[in-house]
Amino acid sequence: MRAPLRVLTWNLYHGRSEPAAGRELSAEFASLLASWDWDAALLQEVPPWWPPLLASAAGAEQRAALTSRNAGRIVRRGLARRWPDVIKSNGGGCNAILARAPIVMHHALRLRTWPERRVAQLARLGTGVCLANYHASARASLAQLELGRLSADVLAWAGQAPLVLGGDLNLRSPRVADGLIHVGSRDVDHLFAHRLEPAADAQRLDRDVVLAGRRVQLSDHVPLLATLRRTAAGSGDAFAHERS
Repeated sequence: MRAPLRVLTWNLYHGRSEPAAGRELSAEFASLLASWDWDAALLQEVPPWWPPLLASAAGAEQRAALTSRNAGRIVRRGLARRWPDVIKSNGGGCNAILARAPIVMHHALRLRTWPERRVAQLARLGTGVCLANYHASARASLAQLELGRLSADVLAWAGQAPLVLGGDLNLRSPRVADGLIHVGSRDVDHLFAHRLEPAADAQRLDRDVVLAGRRVQLSDHVPLLATLRRTAAGSGDAFAHERS
């Protein structure tokens, strides 16, 4: 029997917590991600040096795409690791896809260069499942234009394969191309699917950790997890891998 496909989306807030921890939290984010049961994770606002660490902890493969504020990355990284709550987004950023199945294809699609660089990730897994990860512009009108183009492009790219599109879309009521269904949302974080349907209600995962005796929340976004299954139209071989 084939297992459901579990896809997570989470904006990592450039690796910071609320309230501020005053130090780098890569180990805490990695440990929490590793503890959850997912097949693919769509991550935004990730410090660019984190994806290999996160993937290693979670037993996953990773692909990343740089977004904005990455000129002089070595200097930015040094400052951000020392004072993450002062440097904030100026430490640089990327989008990252983690998958607990082989990633056989990946490319980045630039959707905007001004006023800020916005890049979508497209990935195909060895199982045949296609993924699209995006962090849209903060201005709603720009975000909707980007999402309209992206949703049409990824549907054409995926073809007959199952597809999940998700991320921080900076829209509370996003509009996408026909053929995608809404399978999970929390504020501006959303998951859409094609040839897949919900197998259960989307979950909002607990991101609380204890640091030096004080409880904090990793990121200012709640992690969102959708559990999906094939539709009749998507009942071919291309789907999630068998769980052992």
